[in-house]
Amino acid sequence: MPEPAVSNLLVLVACLVVGMLLQHTARTPANSHQALNAVILQVSLPAVTLRALHSFDFDPSHLWPVLMPWALFGVGAAAFWSIGRWLHLPRASVGALTLVGGLGNTSFVGLPMIESLHGRDGLGLGLLIDQLGSYLVLATVGLLAAAFYAGNAPASGREMLKKIVTFPPLIALVLALALRPLPFPAALDAALARIGDTLAPLALLSVGLQLRLGALRSRARLLSIGLGYKLVACPAIVFAVLWLFEAQLTMTSRVSLIEAAMPPMIGAGIVAAESRLDGPLVATMIGIGIPVGLVTATLWHHAFAHVFAI
Repeated sequence: MPEPAVSNLLVLVACLVVGMLLQHTARTPANSHQALNAVILQVSLPAVTLRALHSFDFDPSHLWPVLMPWALFGVGAAAFWSIGRWLHLPRASVGALTLVGGLGNTSFVGLPMIESLHGRDGLGLGLLIDQLGSYLVLATVGLLAAAFYAGNAPASGREMLKKIVTFPPLIALVLALALRPLPFPAALDAALARIGDTLAPLALLSVGLQLRLGALRSRARLLSIGLGYKLVACPAIVFAVLWLFEAQLTMTSRVSLIEAAMPPMIGAGIVAAESRLDGPLVATMIGIGIPVGLVTATLWHHAFAHVFAI
């Protein structure tokens, strides 16, 4: 692995560990991760989106990676519903598996992983997968699934549309596309780059502050089902599709596999928790899934590069 990639991965691991340590001290207030998440969503991620997509070269082939999160969520929803009926699982647990096991952390963890393994060249496609794929899945069919398993009335179309159009990174995406004909001044580009550099360390600090391992034993079976799908089946499906269609070892295929291998999405966990869908399972899947996912995604990356290079 190139030295910059090793250095970036060390930063991710170090920030994750620091967040875990801070969680057990009196130096940080309760729920301090919420403040970090607000900064990430409203400052860091929009800066990365605006800078990366402003100069991103779009290609028709990018449609398939964007559709990938939709397909994986659909396959997961069907699989978890079937497993739930077979094992007679509680409705809330099936709903938690559907949301948290079906959606990957393609921004907080995915973008830092892409940058660490491929540099910033892959961030544009990663952002498209996140904004037009994972986030839109959560904001539409994800909310419907949460309402279904919670037994609530689904949000109205107006409420769903408001959540989508007011999401700061999506606003940044629209601005980036609208401003493409105008080059950014060097000073603005440098400022956006420095602000965007805060994404990776803040995201992993936030994750470390949220790790909860207490429910590991009581939810071991469900945890293995959810993470088995998210960390093993999802990248395996994408790997197989790329293999069958004789895909080349390009940035598009590499980024697609990494994003498919991402651990559970924090945003999906928040929606599941707010809908009272087996909170302990949700917290454990995210807490265990992210550190394990850093390892498994790296292994998938190297396996993919080795097989497709033959």
